[in-house]
Amino acid sequence: QPGTMSLQGAVRRSFVALRDQRAAWRSVLEECDPLMESLGNLGEQMNALSRVRVSDTPLRAFPDLQERLQFQLLQAVDLLLQRLRDRMSCLQSIRDSVGGHVSAALQLYQDSADGLDVAVATQRSSVAPSLADMLEWLQDAERFYRRQFLQRKTLLLTLRRDDRAQLEGAAKAWRSLDSPDAEQQITGEVITHLSHEPMAGRYYIKSASPICEMD
Repeated sequence: QPGTMSLQGAVRRSFVALRDQRAAWRSVLEECDPLMESLGNLGEQMNALSRVRVSDTPLRAFPDLQERLQFQLLQAVDLLLQRLRDRMSCLQSIRDSVGGHVSAALQLYQDSADGLDVAVATQRSSVAPSLADMLEWLQDAERFYRRQFLQRKTLLLTLRRDDRAQLEGAAKAWRSLDSPDAEQQITGEVITHLSHEPMAGRYYIKSASPICEMD
């Protein structure tokens, strides 16, 4: 059926795009990890500074030294938080791109629903999933990235520049949001299989360009 073939092509193109966005997502998260570690280091330095009484050391000859050091540390925290916000903008773009591809595939499915043979849509084989399976996987992927983005954005918004304990635990809290098993389940082998499967003529698609460039 022409409608079924068109829908299958759209779904497969969505999986190719999803594969590319998964790689971009991982790349951004890898850039965030050292930034979070640096936040923790600054939190430790701020903690150590708070325990020092400069007036009891030879450095008492330098007026306002402790305040100036604290100010420099806070400036460094602000810089890191801004860089993390920039990365969150990239993650948001990736999330939106995934959502756009999934919405387009679902819209095409709804437009084709009346003329779609249910038996054909649910037919699967040992080497190929059914159209219904693929649509469900796409929706799972969209929910995964939407939830991941919301959790990471919420964590970043709760970080306060002057909360030393919070800064020290930032990297651990960030890593706790990782869901490698869930990601593999919805975007791993299935995407690899579908995106490398030979496609005839009009179904072929090149890898998407990077959606966000980092400094």
